Amino acid sequence: MNNTDNTLLLPSPPALFEDFGQSRFDSKEEYKDALGKQQEKLFHVQRSYFHQKKRALVVFEGWDASGKGGAIRRITEKLDPRGVSVFPVAKPAKEDQDKHFLYRFWQHIPSPSTLKIFDRSHYGRVLVERVDQLIDEKTYQRGYDEINAFEKTLSDSGVRIIKLFMHISPKEQRERFEERLHNPFKRWKLTEEDLHNRKMRKEYVKAVNEMFERTHTSYAPWRIINGEYKWQARVDVLDTIVARLSEGVDISPPQLDENLIAQASKQLDVDEDLINS
Repeated sequence: MNNTDNTLLLPSPPALFEDFGQSRFDSKEEYKDALGKQQEKLFHVQRSYFHQKKRALVVFEGWDASGKGGAIRRITEKLDPRGVSVFPVAKPAKEDQDKHFLYRFWQHIPSPSTLKIFDRSHYGRVLVERVDQLIDEKTYQRGYDEINAFEKTLSDSGVRIIKLFMHISPKEQRERFEERLHNPFKRWKLTEEDLHNRKMRKEYVKAVNEMFERTHTSYAPWRIINGEYKWQARVDVLDTIVARLSEGVDISPPQLDENLIAQASKQLDVDEDLINS
């Protein structure tokens, strides 16, 4: 039985689509301009979160080779590294396997003034563990409620949660796998697990759509990112994060302390009116 409080579920969860349309960028210059603007906006948001001691969690899920790593690099490359960190999620270590599956994720929740990024996440319980039958149905069904409770607890304690699923077509994934296979500098990215997961795509589609239905909540909604076009996907990720982090948050620069202004103007021989302008 599903014990989730349905009043917290949004009425229209997203679902995986097959029509990826066309990229909105016609040139690299256009992409670079949009990317730079959004990176600058995100930097200002980060500074606001730092000064206001706010915190946020960005969760990345998606197909293998869908661009999670590239998107994460574009998020972090212009930010203050003291206020952002990435948790690369892999198979749990032996010492974690006998603990509750959420235990290791509790160790990585964001501290005040910081942004945390999960590169894959606690959703492995209802994705890979379900699809590969590493757990029984009763266990993964219970996982939806446990995940919702985990995220609700974080949200209630002031963590802004953003959940992104990077979506690409089987054709695009195949082309990216082939590129990795033939590029010596990318070959390490292609694994047997990637090929296995590709064969299980039908099962994953079912699991992903049910994940959306059961965990798309008012406090932690899902957003599907069209990852078919790398440039567009990276900018869309930044657009989504900036918009979500800015909701109800004053992102204007903090006011300087009047005593500090007076001391600085005297010691540095600077007009106070110029500092305040």
